[in-house]
Amino acid sequence: MPAATPTQTIDLAITGMTCASCVSRVEKVLTRVPGVEAAAVNLATERARVTANHPDLQALINAVHKAGFTAAEIRPEAPPRDTHPQDRTDLIHLIAAAVLSSPLLLGMAIPALMLPAPAQCALASIIQFWLGARFYKAGWAAARALSGNMDLLVALGTTAAWGLSTWIWLTTGHAHGLYFESAALLITFVLFGKWLEAKAKRSTLTALAALTKLRPATARLLTGTTETELPIGRIRHGDLIVVRPGERIPVDGRIVQGSGAIDASMLTGESLPADHTVGDSVAAASINTDGHLVIETTAIGAETMLARIVRLVQDAQATKAPIQRLADKTSAVFVPVVIGIAVVTLAAWLVAGAAPATAILNAVSVLVIACPCALGLATPTAIMVGTGMAARRGILIRDAQALERAQAVQTVAFDKTGTLTLGKPSLARIVPAEALADAAALQAGSEHPLAEAVRVAAKTIEKPHAENFRAMPGLGVAATIGDRHLILGNIRLMAENGIDLAPLTPDAAAMTEAGHTVSYLAETAPQPRALAVLGFSDTIKPGAKQAIEQLHRMGLRTVMLTGDAEGAARAVAAQLGIDEVHAGILPQGKAEAVAALHPVAMVGDGINDAPALAAADVGIAMGGGTDVAMETAGITLMRGELSLVADAIEVSRRTVRKIRQGLFWAFAYNALGIPLAALGYLSPMVAGAAMALSSVSVVCNALLLRRWRPLT
Repeated sequence: MPAATPTQTIDLAITGMTCASCVSRVEKVLTRVPGVEAAAVNLATERARVTANHPDLQALINAVHKAGFTAAEIRPEAPPRDTHPQDRTDLIHLIAAAVLSSPLLLGMAIPALMLPAPAQCALASIIQFWLGARFYKAGWAAARALSGNMDLLVALGTTAAWGLSTWIWLTTGHAHGLYFESAALLITFVLFGKWLEAKAKRSTLTALAALTKLRPATARLLTGTTETELPIGRIRHGDLIVVRPGERIPVDGRIVQGSGAIDASMLTGESLPADHTVGDSVAAASINTDGHLVIETTAIGAETMLARIVRLVQDAQATKAPIQRLADKTSAVFVPVVIGIAVVTLAAWLVAGAAPATAILNAVSVLVIACPCALGLATPTAIMVGTGMAARRGILIRDAQALERAQAVQTVAFDKTGTLTLGKPSLARIVPAEALADAAALQAGSEHPLAEAVRVAAKTIEKPHAENFRAMPGLGVAATIGDRHLILGNIRLMAENGIDLAPLTPDAAAMTEAGHTVSYLAETAPQPRALAVLGFSDTIKPGAKQAIEQLHRMGLRTVMLTGDAEGAARAVAAQLGIDEVHAGILPQGKAEAVAALHPVAMVGDGINDAPALAAADVGIAMGGGTDVAMETAGITLMRGELSLVADAIEVSRRTVRKIRQGLFWAFAYNALGIPLAALGYLSPMVAGAAMALSSVSVVCNALLLRRWRPLT
């Protein structure tokens, strides 16, 4: 069987897009390039993400260029593009348009100050063909591609108004009854709207921009007793870095000397600095508030936690929410339909006996007011603000699908150990006590929290040597000590090996009654027999009860899924007020249980939770969990605080609400504006002003998400 062709992802910076129709056109030309499997274009970030087999970068760039836009590859480590020069150009053009159109507006308001026709034509022509050249260029590119966009509508509308005015002037010779001010003010209003839109869109990027600027540009390398300040790019794994009080930590690493309080609030959302000492891990961009630290570098550049966070946020902003599909389908046919409506409007007014000037102006109003900008901005701007604000508070949302699914969940399922509890159990009791040495020998090679509890309890006693260690996820462990074959695990493992647990039942029942997690030690050879029962106690996480109560106030059901024994699981569930318990289940059983709870969010932190996280509508991985859990989950919580679960669902709800509001107003605006323009109730100037402000209002509505604060 041939090996699967590797799929690669390329990010492109796209310039020249103005509306949702442009997005549709760029996506269409990119997907036609050989090898491309999918392309998603974001109008708000002006980026395209292309998934392809053996992608040809130049072919992608050429395809975008032929569609009338420009493209350039965005490398993972490249700094954000500087858009300020273009911003300054746009502002200069806007000021010039306002100055040149002011005399025309004044003459319309005060007839005595009306300029002569040649002067009106001269001012309007400068605005039309210099400041409005961008609309002709982009509109012509769209027309050549047998498509349409906002620029084509503006170019057609303003040219019609300018041409009508020129014809009236040349045929009548007088300065009254001309519409040069309509064309000039239309372009001025559109330029003003695009400038406001650009400023608003930049505001949506503030959260991500703040993250990308956190990492210091230099680090202080320690060689022997000498400190040398070097660019961060010259630091390597294993290098020793000195961080003084008040400085940002430049790399991910491990403290080898010193101690201090580390402020990681920009990465994890933690409100207070946490004490760190030798052996503790620290992350780049955290602040060393006090103390003198020497850190051994473990990750640099794209490997750091900060880089991973930025990538996750960028990935979320590069994807499309399912709710965007309706807008995409509409924008694909929007401009041709609008042009058709304008033609019908022109013909209808002429048939009704209206003057040609009136018919043309009403058709122009239809062309100008029908702008698909808002449709293209409603979803990406809300996602950008929502995911950015969530990231600053320690909630990383992988993609737009996870965002949309999270707001729809009705049930939240939790793993127990390490999620609802601290995951640092202690051995409360073992019967008989002399079996502790054998139990500790079996657990020597295990990374399970219960194994660590046994090792801690047995650290002062002599232990035999175990061989042939084997871990059985969801069951326990097995090993040999001499000629004895031993197993240690839950009651399911004992049943599978035919172990009679009757002699240990009274002690096991007492441990279960006390809320302890019960494990058994048994011998399978030379003869099967039970050797001991172990009871483990774990501490419920601080704030867990309040987090469950908050989920209940939000109208959500809570479920516990655990491989632990029924008694221990129900004891924890009763303390927390959890609605439903599924105990004694294997990892695959957790996935099956989750599948029956749709729509559901699964919260976990361990490798055993990965199948359940994948089976849920949205998986939520707790901070400090395994990389497997974080890679499987749709949402990652950077701190192990359960209150973040409710916050993640709440920010998802608010973001999707803003998306729906934006799409509603975008559709409602056109549904109301186009008929009014066709019926002659909107002049071209009013239509231009309304069109220019429609997309700005959608972006500003999304910006209201910046006021979101955590529930607790």
